[in-house]
Amino acid sequence: MMEAAILKVRGITKTFPGVKALDDVSFDIQPGEVHALVGENGAGKSTLMKVLAGLYKPDGGEIVYQGAPTQVAGPLDARQKGILLIHQELSLSPELSVAENIYLGAWPTNRFGVLKKRELRRNASAALDALGCGFGPDVRVGTLSVAMQQMVEIARAEAFSANVVIFDEPTASLTDTEKDQLFHTIRGLKERGVGIVYISHKMDEIFDITDRITVLRDGQVQGTVDTCDTDLNRVTRMMIGRTLDAYFVKAKAEFGSEVLRVEGLSKSGLFDDVSFSVKEGEVLGLYGLVGAGRSEVVETIFGVRRADAGRLFWKEGRIDLPTPRQSIDMGMALVPESRKEQGLVLMMGGRENTSLPHLRLFSEVSIMNKPRELAVFEKYRSALSIKTTGPDQAVSQLSGGNQQKFVLAKWLCADPKLIILDEPTRGIDVGSKSAIHELIADLAERGLAVIVISSEMPEVLGVSHRVLAMSEGAVVAEFEGDALTEEHLIDAVSHHRGEAAA
Repeated sequence: MMEAAILKVRGITKTFPGVKALDDVSFDIQPGEVHALVGENGAGKSTLMKVLAGLYKPDGGEIVYQGAPTQVAGPLDARQKGILLIHQELSLSPELSVAENIYLGAWPTNRFGVLKKRELRRNASAALDALGCGFGPDVRVGTLSVAMQQMVEIARAEAFSANVVIFDEPTASLTDTEKDQLFHTIRGLKERGVGIVYISHKMDEIFDITDRITVLRDGQVQGTVDTCDTDLNRVTRMMIGRTLDAYFVKAKAEFGSEVLRVEGLSKSGLFDDVSFSVKEGEVLGLYGLVGAGRSEVVETIFGVRRADAGRLFWKEGRIDLPTPRQSIDMGMALVPESRKEQGLVLMMGGRENTSLPHLRLFSEVSIMNKPRELAVFEKYRSALSIKTTGPDQAVSQLSGGNQQKFVLAKWLCADPKLIILDEPTRGIDVGSKSAIHELIADLAERGLAVIVISSEMPEVLGVSHRVLAMSEGAVVAEFEGDALTEEHLIDAVSHHRGEAAA
């Protein structure tokens, strides 16, 4: 690209206790380009972006902004300079209005410090109108969807005339329709000459919307390539040191006896008349679009929700619909869709999170057996290659991939017979995904029954022996063997949705 970079970093270094997060990193952003920053969890992507946004002060190196060396004193200083970071976890105040959130920290006031409400509302309206938002400045942010809240964040870029906008995993909680809307907005910013940094683990998005890709590994830049001149295998090799040839691993199709059978399971408004079974050594996939009812079905089986109708059979014997405690005692495990909200206690360490659902296994006369607890922690830290400084490091400080491994560890330590994995690789890097795929195959080959829910079609096809297609709360098709193809899954889901609409 011929234009001078809007923003450059040269030789940036950042060290935390025991970890060199960034090591001599250089990176630049051109006007009117979308520049992807990719790498495994812990590679240094978020640290670099927080340096640019003024959240961290670098230990070495320099930032050159609009041709001049500069220092970013903090997030507000970055915003006023025209550098805006849109976090994966939105930094909005739900009880404040849209206008108040857009200008948070920089509300217009008179010389007596009184808020100029009309000016605030007028300026916010102009920013929202420029982006084509379908809501006004007076709406309380807490009433908006995640996608709309993200538009409030982006409106800050418009309001402060941002030259650089950094998106950190922006589609993690968006539907396909909302993602398309976001991409339309990004392309609009690009046309106006804004430089975009795009961080995502979803490689299809990277190749769809970006112009260049920079790869970080272990805090160092592995290279920068033009998106149009590279492919997934090359980028993956730069990220993790190997290609995707063995990315998906499918367990041998050697099934034992039936572990779980579901007949006519129904929950009003969520799903209706769902029936299926899964055997020892089998990986059963559940595929469907957002709202298909997949998560609600497995939560009902596990006892998180109460069914209106249906029967369950555990090892060919009929059982009452269980509570979560009864499900755990039977040998059932559920790795939930949202690890942070449902799977972990973030302020606790890995040791406590691992033992939490199974305190009876680690206690004697109501006293915790800490040596046993520590031994189990070390066993699964080693077996799952979890990167943590120790048993008591808060899991909130770990990467998404390592957090997910602790969610798996806490269920595996109880020796389950059936493990349900709801979006097991959401929001984690390519290397960690591959490790979890290998683990799924290993669990099945050890005789566990495995149910995998995934919104990523290549993943559900790559790890499953059999796949149920779900749409609008119903199982609409079942595929295995040669029939297990993308075309069949897409046809089953879209055909059913078309019939329902008609």
